[in-house]
Amino acid sequence: MTGPLYHVGFAPSDLPAGTSIALLSGDPDRSAHIAEEHLDDGRVLARNRGLDSYVAQLPGGAPVLCATSGMGAPSMSIVVNELVQAGIRTVIRIGTSGSIQEHVRTGSVVVASAALTNQGAADDIAPPRFPAAADPRLTVTLADAAAGEGIDHHVGVVASTDTFFEGQERTASSANPDLIRRQRGLIDECARLGVLSFEMEAGTLFKMGLVYGFSAAAVLAIVAQRTEAENPDLGAKDAAVDRAIRTAVAAADRWSARA
Repeated sequence: MTGPLYHVGFAPSDLPAGTSIALLSGDPDRSAHIAEEHLDDGRVLARNRGLDSYVAQLPGGAPVLCATSGMGAPSMSIVVNELVQAGIRTVIRIGTSGSIQEHVRTGSVVVASAALTNQGAADDIAPPRFPAAADPRLTVTLADAAAGEGIDHHVGVVASTDTFFEGQERTASSANPDLIRRQRGLIDECARLGVLSFEMEAGTLFKMGLVYGFSAAAVLAIVAQRTEAENPDLGAKDAAVDRAIRTAVAAADRWSARA
């Protein structure tokens, strides 16, 4: 592939030499914020379909891509497929998530080790029984980075869904208060299984990493306490996202410095 990739809008040759790590965010504003406020020499690489991309340098000097995936696994899967075509070999998702455990409080971060995957996109990558597991070494690197930054963090299984409302058992804040049978009681069931939180991309990303052969991991800012309310806590969101970004940047820097 020599020309621009269709969805992300840049060609593999546009990346600085040696770029192999991508920090992936659903929100294009978050991608810009990471490149411009948390990294060095951030600049726009491409703006296409809202999937904005930036290149920058990690604190240790290694080049890094800050890419936008859009909302949900189908969009994310397209972006990640093209990132791999461009030469990316490590993807760290920096996202938001709603806790379903009392001890995982709003403002903390979750490092996802694996995902309970209720996603059609994931099933297109590999069968439903195929494990959706993060790269274990990268997961440990994220957890160590969070500890080093003094950030309250939790490591464990998350639940990845295709829908924000029905798939995460929201009724009071939804246009549809009537859930189908398999969605009723989902939070209680997942909580009993030890699942930490709900989000929308990690399961598909983890399957892609295993099938495609790249290192995938996710660090998630806890912005909602689903044991208490359906809606995100907007007052706590920015600080939680900042903690997730700091964790990802520190981990990526450590990862790039491996011998």
